[in-house]
Amino acid sequence: MINRKGLINIARKNEALRRKEIIYTAEEWKQIEKKAAKCHLKTSTFIRAMSLDGAVTVVDLKELAPLLNGMRIISNNVNQVAKKANELNNIYAEDVDILRNEVQSLCRTVSQWLSTVTLPKP
Repeated sequence: MINRKGLINIARKNEALRRKEIIYTAEEWKQIEKKAAKCHLKTSTFIRAMSLDGAVTVVDLKELAPLLNGMRIISNNVNQVAKKANELNNIYAEDVDILRNEVQSLCRTVSQWLSTVTLPKP
């Protein structure tokens, strides 16, 4: 683990890195900490995002969890099929195409659904 002085020395020696010290009042820092915590970010990450992008957008995708779990299950099943096919050295190209088309269809459906998710206004 690099101590703070070591990190500062690295930043000074590396021309691609820039360091800027900013001083906040105790109240300002509390506000920054609250906002960063609300976004589930470290304060440094929050400050960097705000200074570069002007906003931090947090999207709650809890409703996506069942879909992701289903996709994980499908992925495991596809892996089991692939392992069995490799063991037996016997698989039909038509079966592979059917499986590929089904997975692609699922990916398109997920992509279409994600494209309709609206981001909250900052």
